[in-house]
Amino acid sequence: MKTVLKLSSISKYYPGVIALDQVSMDFSEGEIHSVMGENGAGKSTLIKIISGAIEPSGGMIEIGNEKMKHMTPALARQEGIGVIYQEFNLISSMSVVENIFLGECVGNKIMPDFNEMHHRAKKIFEEFDVDIDTCEMVGNLTPGKQQLVEIAKALSQNVKIMIMDEPTASISVADVKILFNIIRKLKEKKVTVIYISHRMEEVFALSDRVSVLRDGKFIATKDAGEVVRKDLITMMVGRELNESFPDRAIEIGAPVLEVKGLYGNGNLDINLTLHKGEILGIAGLVGAGRTELAKVLYGAVKADKGDIIVKGKKAALRTPRDAINAGIGYIPEDRKNEGVFLEFPIDWNITIMCLPRVSKKTIISEDKIKNITEEFAKRLEIKTPDLKQYVRNLSGGNQQKVVIAKTLAAETDIIIFDEPTRGIDVGAKQEIYYLMNELIMQGVSIIMISSEMEELMGMSDRILVMHEGKLQGELKKEEFTQQYILELASGL
Repeated sequence: MKTVLKLSSISKYYPGVIALDQVSMDFSEGEIHSVMGENGAGKSTLIKIISGAIEPSGGMIEIGNEKMKHMTPALARQEGIGVIYQEFNLISSMSVVENIFLGECVGNKIMPDFNEMHHRAKKIFEEFDVDIDTCEMVGNLTPGKQQLVEIAKALSQNVKIMIMDEPTASISVADVKILFNIIRKLKEKKVTVIYISHRMEEVFALSDRVSVLRDGKFIATKDAGEVVRKDLITMMVGRELNESFPDRAIEIGAPVLEVKGLYGNGNLDINLTLHKGEILGIAGLVGAGRTELAKVLYGAVKADKGDIIVKGKKAALRTPRDAINAGIGYIPEDRKNEGVFLEFPIDWNITIMCLPRVSKKTIISEDKIKNITEEFAKRLEIKTPDLKQYVRNLSGGNQQKVVIAKTLAAETDIIIFDEPTRGIDVGAKQEIYYLMNELIMQGVSIIMISSEMEELMGMSDRILVMHEGKLQGELKKEEFTQQYILELASGL
């Protein structure tokens, strides 16, 4: 097959960190080429170098018949390289068509030709059997449709190489099917798709070839049909990894959280009980009301009516501070926007919710901050050269550990985990599962919201299933089946 992009000995160094170390890879015309690796393996750095967002410290990029030491964003666009990032790069207050052609001159230099823009946008969507109103404001679209707008934006610029970074992280099962259909049609049009994902089943369903990075180094490229899941994991983590969920032998105790007749934030008549030492799973499709319920229990949204009873006492949870004082912590689904302060250091993030523990009156003790931060960094194995490192510089898995550390430092013993392993690699997932298990052994009780069926069934003691803001059913361990959960989640 014709090689359209070749990377030779690409390196990227930061102070104290080797992000990429002599990485050489090639990508063929019209192939779906997955790139895998743990968080911190160098995947994001590689994407940014290919798209011209950052300049490599060494190596050569060859595209078409040109060789260059580094790409620029303008040259990347000129060469037909498009990137769909995990966090969408759209303006919600603008229409679909305005987002697609933002920065382009369609028409004359004085007046844009909106008719031509709408015509081109509709033609792109029709090619992929997608129905989106080009006049609709992007902010009104579902995440799945926003992603399709991102793809249309790239295709409007005659993309030849499409890079997709965790494209299914925040979209529904139905939207995933649409996305896969588009990716396969791109392949038919000879577009090269570089697909970044932690989800093994997606990689095997789509890929022609799979490349693995580990600790900034290139490990191997394999034909997808010639490698099995176990071998791929071993290449990613550098050791054999037991994918089974941790055993838990602890007696579930008395109720620590009871919800009775709760209405609010789109939820209707919610009744549930969480016991000491229990992991209570909450299943449901996107939009079922799971995160909305979590935010009511955390005091981020006030309930309209109903009772929340914490350890036998009725609690008025009007703010997150009320919830924290009652011993309820929350690990949000969107950790970058709601879980951490990316532009602040690790120690600041971990101790921000426990200021009374590290201060006396208005004086903050740096020694106490250091002691608490070091304790949790060691306990959770947060990988960083320095606890003064900004959180934005950490991998997704380590950012998640900072959110957990912050919640534990506030001395909470009822923790709501909302999509605890979203966007993190298989090795970090195992660490999160064993950490949750350890917390249970220490007397913490967990509500776990997850869209990953294996995770729900492997970690939960009971599962509640939600549909359109209501509880559809409760399953005991012996009743867990994927089909039964999906039937309830679909409202059957």
